[in-house]
Parts: sequence; structure tokens; C-alpha cells
Amino acid sequence: MKKYILLLLMSCLAFAQQTPASKQTKSILIMGGKAHLGNGEVIENSLISIIDGKIGAIGDAKVMKPMKHDVNIDASGKQIYPGFIAPNTTLGLVEIDAVRASDDESEMGEFNPHVRSLIAFNTESVLVETMRPNGVLLAQITPRGGRISGTSSVVQLDAWNWEDAVIKTDNGIHLNWPRSYSRSGWWAEPGNIEPNKKYDEQLKEVQDFYNNASAYLKSTNNKRDIPYEAMKGIFSGEKTLFVNANGEKEIIDAVLFKIKNNIKKMTIVGGYYAFRVADLLKENNISVLLRRVHDLPVLEDEDVNLPYKNAKLLVDKGILVGLENSGDMERMQARNLPFYAGTCAAWGLSKEEALKLITSNTAKILGIDANYGSLESGKSATLFISNGDALDMRTNTITKAFIDGREISLESHQTELYERYKGKYENEKLNK
Repeated sequence: MKKYILLLLMSCLAFAQQTPASKQTKSILIMGGKAHLGNGEVIENSLISIIDGKIGAIGDAKVMKPMKHDVNIDASGKQIYPGFIAPNTTLGLVEIDAVRASDDESEMGEFNPHVRSLIAFNTESVLVETMRPNGVLLAQITPRGGRISGTSSVVQLDAWNWEDAVIKTDNGIHLNWPRSYSRSGWWAEPGNIEPNKKYDEQLKEVQDFYNNASAYLKSTNNKRDIPYEAMKGIFSGEKTLFVNANGEKEIIDAVLFKIKNNIKKMTIVGGYYAFRVADLLKENNISVLLRRVHDLPVLEDEDVNLPYKNAKLLVDKGILVGLENSGDMERMQARNLPFYAGTCAAWGLSKEEALKLITSNTAKILGIDANYGSLESGKSATLFISNGDALDMRTNTITKAFIDGREISLESHQTELYERYKGKYENEKLNK
């Protein structure tokens, strides 16, 4: 049995991984494309200069005088976007769910702020390269499980190893807030919704851990406690506390926890009912990474379109909103991130506001907006060129993509299979 599992794993990993691109050495000029800057602005006829991995200049081709570059790319009739960012994902932490040796998304225990997802990130994952053809070029790699899952980091998706991939190390700690209710039954027969009798007890455990970490960090005790040490960034404001909560009561209690403990940076992850307490979130400068848009409502008597409208409800209240994709088959579905934004545009947001949900807004939430998330002079040249609207699955056809100025491969196992069977059927047609 072990031999069979090993052979299965080897066969699944046998497909050729695309070689990461080399550092940019030649200057690049992209001309004539419609540039969606990711900050709400659009340049209809753009010039973008890429030098040493950065955007050297960007502007209207009617105004800017193009300088000589080593490589010229004609993007006339095409559209240009900043690289999309997938937050709160286990991409690269699990390869095959049924093979335990390839599953490294969680650790034993309840309070694990010291667990670092970054060092488990597998850049050789076959799933990683399937993100790039849809424009997803960056990701926040996030652990799962327990009350405090661990620490996430932000990576780019074209690298030899995790050391090459990382662009922001240990940017946040992830807390799974207790649920105030429990549900009996299974998915087809939800059963009863009952109060969680242990809710207050579980909240006390979270507060006690926080208090103990605070006391430890203030003490001169020589005995080292690694979990408590990992909490230092939350107290100093260097790290964001990402709180997984969907219910109205849970979100309110999380905000009260922030206020009570003077936590400087907090983001609600999931946030299904965040729109009901949007004013409270706005007042306390709390952002939201909104749960998967392509989903059914939580309760059977709710508006069936609520998941589609949720982003607009929060944006209209002035909340900083990004989109996340945790849940069933999340690693495979991460490639659909641009189409979630497209759905938000179909249900109230403008296309440029919807684009911000997976570019500049998410970059701000993750603390990488100084270099990523929008097309601006001096920022990283992490962008792509599409034949059409990248938020529409019918026209999202990417022709070129760059990470830090490096032109990356858009090939994957799927594209290889497409070319193989395309050739097969073309030959059969010729031979008839």
C-alpha cells in the first residue's frame, strides 16, 4: 500500500514544472495597451517602461515621449493589469489531499502563533503554476487549524524556493474566532441552530493567551516561550491580526477585543455579516477579506444574491475590502479570483472598484502596497497583458506576464494537455 501511494505521488508530480524566469537584464517598453492601474484609474493608450524590475515610468502615450528600450512590446488593443493577489490561501501547503505526506497546512495544538507557513510553502507545486495564466501572481500563504493557526507570509508565484518567493515575511497571525452558535445535521439537512454553550469559555481562553503573552513579553524571565514570543508583532503593530469570523456577534466581539487590548492592526476574514456592523468596522479602521463570492447564502430565507452583493455593501460604507477564497477545493479555485471580482462588478461595483478588491485593496491589507497592487512609477513591475477583460472568464486570455520585471512562463500541465489533444484531433481531421 505504501509503495502504491509513493508511486501515485511520484506520477502526479512527474509533470515538468516551468523554470522560474531569470532576473530582468533588458529594459522593456509596453506600448499602446489600455492600462488598468488598480487604484481606480485607467490610461486608455499607455506607455509603461520597465527597468531593473521596477516600473520606471507610466503614462499616456499621447503625452509621454518614449525613450529607447531593449525590448518593445506592442499591446495595442489589449489590456494591462497589476498582478492579482490571492490572500488567505493554503496554496503550496497541500498537493494531494489524500496523501498525508503532501499535506502541511496545519499543526497539532490550539495556540500556534509560532508556526510559520512560509517554510512549508512548496514552490514546485503543480497548482502554483496554474494560477499565473489567470493573472494571479502573488499570494498570502496561510496555515489552518486550531484557535490560532499560525503566521502567514506573502510570496510571488514564480520562484525556485520559498526564500526566493517571499516578498513579506510573517505579515500576520491568524485567529479563528469561536462561533456563538452550533449547527446539527449535515449539509443537506441543516438541522437546528443552537447557541454555543462554551462560547464565553472559549473567548476567555483567547483573552488568557493574549494576557499571558503580554505578561511574558514584559517580563525578564530567562525561560523562553516560543509561542508567546511570536505574538510580539501583534503588540508592536508590525503584524496584522487576521480574525476569521462571519457572524454579526462574533465580529462585534472581535472589534471589542481589539479595542480592549489596543491591537493596532486587525482584519476580519470571511466577514459574511460584516455589512451589518460596517459603521463599527469603519470607526475602528478594520478591513475585511470577504469570503468566497461564488457561494450560496448562509440561511435559507436570505436573499439568494447576498454573496454577490456583499462587497458593494461594504465598499459603500467606506470599508477597505479584499476578496479571499478559503473553503472547499480552495487551492484549485484560487485561479478563479478574478472572476469573483467580475461577479462583484456585475452586482453593483464599477469594474475599476471591483479590480481594487484583488489588487490595491488587498495589497494595503497585506502591507505590501508600497511595491505591489497598482501600476505606478517606482513600484514593482508585477503585471500582465490580456487580450480582453481579465475579470471576465470569456476574455481573460493572458499573453504575457511579469513578476518584478521578469517575464514568466504561462505554461502549465493544463496548457500542455490542451496542445497535446489539440494536435491529436487536428491530425485526425487531416487524415480523414
